[in-house]
Amino acid sequence: MEIEIRQPPWQYNPGGDTRRVGIELEMNGLTLDQLAKTVSDFLGTEIHSDGRYQRILKGDKAGDWIVELDFNLLKTMGRETLEPGDLKAEVRKTAEELLRLVAEPLVPLEMVSPPLPLDRLSEVESLFQTLRLAGAKGTSEKASNAFGLQFNPEIPSEDPTILTAYLKAFLCLYPWLLKRADINITRRLTNYIDPFPINYLRLVLDSAYWPDQSRLIDDYLTHNPTRNRALDLLPLFKYLDEARVNRITHDPLIKARPTFHYRLPDSEIDQPDWGFHQAWNDWVEVEWLASDTERLRDCSQAFLLFLEQPLNRWLGHWEEEVSKRWLSR
Repeated sequence: MEIEIRQPPWQYNPGGDTRRVGIELEMNGLTLDQLAKTVSDFLGTEIHSDGRYQRILKGDKAGDWIVELDFNLLKTMGRETLEPGDLKAEVRKTAEELLRLVAEPLVPLEMVSPPLPLDRLSEVESLFQTLRLAGAKGTSEKASNAFGLQFNPEIPSEDPTILTAYLKAFLCLYPWLLKRADINITRRLTNYIDPFPINYLRLVLDSAYWPDQSRLIDDYLTHNPTRNRALDLLPLFKYLDEARVNRITHDPLIKARPTFHYRLPDSEIDQPDWGFHQAWNDWVEVEWLASDTERLRDCSQAFLLFLEQPLNRWLGHWEEEVSKRWLSR
């Protein structure tokens, strides 16, 4: 069966170049070096080591790929040179080995791509298939695997009206996206992807809510001073106004970049019927809704009405309404 990678309505970034998407995939089932070799052989790149727990794949025209154990402390320790015979070095080596033994069953390996042009997303689908055949395992393989697929679509514009449209569209479609993603119970029990608070939904979905950039960022920070959202806008807002974000949070993991940071999907890399296209094509529905002013207005009003009826919030199925009325396909 031919796999469709849907295209978003906005094809170009603010500079007029083809929009790009960065991809982050967590998994286990392979050693660090096995994963690095599998990805490198697929891409035709060269493998360089950055310590004992990170590999840099060089030679892709889009930029460097990274394969690493997703544990900052171990990565830092792994960059230290340990001289034989040095007592302090031997103690550090023992501590590192113990930490590694504890971490490896729990901490995923992560593959991080450079920003890839939209026309290379079918290549990502093929790479995922290659990783599955190589033995990569995902979220459902065992109970402790709270692994995710994250991607970072580049914004098409810095216009706050367009950014607000994206936010409204995402909030409207979130219950549908959540049902489609079928999030594993292990990840549901973490705080990686907490839902947006109801008062924030009421604020943003109001038909009069079309703020300037400063208010858009301030409102987001007031209600969401955390990275733990399915759509994390802190990297984007830090890119647009770093000082404003830094007044609220100094989390070193927030990296400024002109992208939407979509964190919802599980990593089911070992499942034969799972692929990048599923999560990506669902995200593209957000883009198409954001681009359709009238449909977005009507959908927002309908969702607000749904939220204001307590029985609907407890017993209703907004995701079914989305499937019937508010999708582009």
